[in-house]
Amino acid sequence: MNKKVARLKRARRGRENIKRLAVPRLCVYRTLQYIYVQLFAAEGGHVLASASSAEKAFKAGEALTPIKQAEKIGATIAEKALALGIKKIAFDRSGYKYHGRVKALADGARSAGLEF
Repeated sequence: MNKKVARLKRARRGRENIKRLAVPRLCVYRTLQYIYVQLFAAEGGHVLASASSAEKAFKAGEALTPIKQAEKIGATIAEKALALGIKKIAFDRSGYKYHGRVKALADGARSAGLEF
């Protein structure tokens, strides 16, 4: 089993637990260059809001380290969620370790007002 398959298995197990909570899900995907986050509805699973470090508006700012980028993306998605009236969410780390950019994104979202 390679690393990607193992990560996807962990992600599937985590999502099963999150579905039982019946709250919107904040899902993270990361690449070597960018980090993406989407807010999914509890029922139906459609995307309510999204943010990424690949967006044109995000790139226009100053150069940031990957950790600072993730914090800023977390704050951005939190602002979008709060604008939709969503305060409580479930954090779906998609099988990634809760460390580095994933942790920074979660901390940024928490500091902007989201509750996990």
